[in-house]
Amino acid sequence: MELAFNHQLGFVCVILLLLQLCFSQDSFTDSRATYYGSPDCYGTPRGACGFGEYGRTVNDGSVAGVSKLWKNGSGCGACYQVRCKIPQYCDENGANVVVTDYGEGDRTDFIMSPRGYSRLGRNEDASAELFKYGVVDIEYKRVPCMYDGYNIVTQVHEQSRNPDYFAVVVLYVDGMFDINAVEIWQEDCQEWRPMRRAYGVVFDSANPPSGEIYLRFQVSGNDGVYWVQSKNAIPSDWKAGAAYDTMVQLNQN
Repeated sequence: MELAFNHQLGFVCVILLLLQLCFSQDSFTDSRATYYGSPDCYGTPRGACGFGEYGRTVNDGSVAGVSKLWKNGSGCGACYQVRCKIPQYCDENGANVVVTDYGEGDRTDFIMSPRGYSRLGRNEDASAELFKYGVVDIEYKRVPCMYDGYNIVTQVHEQSRNPDYFAVVVLYVDGMFDINAVEIWQEDCQEWRPMRRAYGVVFDSANPPSGEIYLRFQVSGNDGVYWVQSKNAIPSDWKAGAAYDTMVQLNQN
């Protein structure tokens, strides 16, 4: 009798845990949001993530700088649904934004591009009213990034100098994954060596190996933390500013 009761209790606990997990994945966090100035309403190519022009135009310019969600740069590229809380002005779906920068405001978690901020409103007039507020109460949650047709891309940073200094920016990370670390294959030692996180999602190596360059990425998501290796080598004659397809796509199931 006691064994049966314990089994029932255990079953109830599992059900409650599953319900809690489902709720936590779909729940919103309360905060505040504001916006920054931009001559064309897009993002800024000088964002602290190091995305450059990608950080200006990705997601049609609906991007944001964040504070506590920055996570020492590993929060770069994350996607969030943001909804404001003024019923007469705010759209019920809000705006989906991509993190491209670090920023701190007046108790705000999001400093949004004008294009992103405007999408909080239910229509053009409502958005104009939200701009007058300057800062609004919001709720937000993490959502999957969706880059249909894109694999993870490594762009060689513009300050790289072949063969002395090699830095990459990691682009198009699909799903709900963070890039925690990047390693480079050292052929002569037959081992993976860590690259330094210079800032944001820019990883560098002062003495890169000669020849083709192989990279692997430590990612974290709902399934835990693990490594994925690029299926494409970066050619030995790599150029600063060039982008190379890894042939890897992280899909959130």
